[in-house]
Amino acid sequence: MRSRSWVSRLIPVTTTAAIFAVVSSVSGQQASAGAGQDAAAGRQRAETPMKPERARLLYVSDDPADHSRTDFKADVEEKRAADERYAKASQGVLDFQKITYRSSVGDMDIPAYLFQPLKKRGPKGHAAMIWVHGGVHGNWGINMFPFVKDAVERGYVVICPEYRGSTGYGEAHHMAIDYGGYEVDDTISAVQYLKTLPHVDEERVGIMGWSHGGYITLMSVFRDKHPFKAAAAMVPVTNLVFRLSYKGPTYQRQFSTQSRIKGLPFEKRDLYIERSPLYHVDKLRVPLLVHVATNDTDVNYVEDQQIVDALRSRKPDLAETKVYVDPVPGPTSVGHTFNRRVNLKTLEREDSPDQRDSWNRTWTFFEWQLRPYEDRSQVTPSR
Repeated sequence: MRSRSWVSRLIPVTTTAAIFAVVSSVSGQQASAGAGQDAAAGRQRAETPMKPERARLLYVSDDPADHSRTDFKADVEEKRAADERYAKASQGVLDFQKITYRSSVGDMDIPAYLFQPLKKRGPKGHAAMIWVHGGVHGNWGINMFPFVKDAVERGYVVICPEYRGSTGYGEAHHMAIDYGGYEVDDTISAVQYLKTLPHVDEERVGIMGWSHGGYITLMSVFRDKHPFKAAAAMVPVTNLVFRLSYKGPTYQRQFSTQSRIKGLPFEKRDLYIERSPLYHVDKLRVPLLVHVATNDTDVNYVEDQQIVDALRSRKPDLAETKVYVDPVPGPTSVGHTFNRRVNLKTLEREDSPDQRDSWNRTWTFFEWQLRPYEDRSQVTPSR
């Protein structure tokens, strides 16, 4: 799936004095926090000459007013075009609808894509899955059509939430981003919508996501209570404490300026631990599939290796993990999209050996856990 890169604007610093004021303020806060440290070392740091350009590069705001924006009108138009193409591609193939449901948080209506078989089974006849898109500000892309088509043909009902922060729904939806917070509630709330469909068996609901969507998947099944029977996380974000340090200020600005975060890991340690799946592995209670790639340049393997090692050592009976060594690159970020290779003109899969293997394992995993081929509306009660 196409992952949009958002580069946040820097707060204008018009004078060298202003830069020094910002840096001095931060240095002062750090000095207060470490009052017990050696005084001589503190004096040495204070006497280190500041480089204005480096200070500007490293500056990270904690003000939501500084969160990155985009061309909202263009995004809305792009989303409209994608919806039209989904509708056209789905004709005679599957039942495609764009729906909305209320988030359990109670403050937003969440748009979502709903894909179903043309011919529905009877009550509780279908297994269902929530599929979660990725991107810090992304959306459900047209490139996912062939995979959704495969899922529906296998008997699934698939719902794809455009949780808060997704693009294509205007400024308010974009600015409501809450990475690892309310967006997880938005996503899980899709199950309540699925319960309104009589042909969906609420006892056979799974969740699957890619990148940021894989992160939401992990955050969902690492909760103490959730409605899912199985989950799959593809190249997932797993450790925000590590990730923000590894990616640096440009990436950090996408988090520190969110209204329910407002800060960096050294300022909001407990919050970032709470929102990092790696530290909640012990809560896993349902089967989980995780696929990662060593040549991923978005969620680098040094991050994903952490979750793979944790699952293998602490949840070997529930977690099935696969590390793809330098798989054939996908359309973006090398291995990050290795199992999302699609011809955007024909909307056909462009399979590589790694993509075929990943999807074969995924379908087998979910078929074992959710039994999508079973029409339970036809089950004869035992006497």
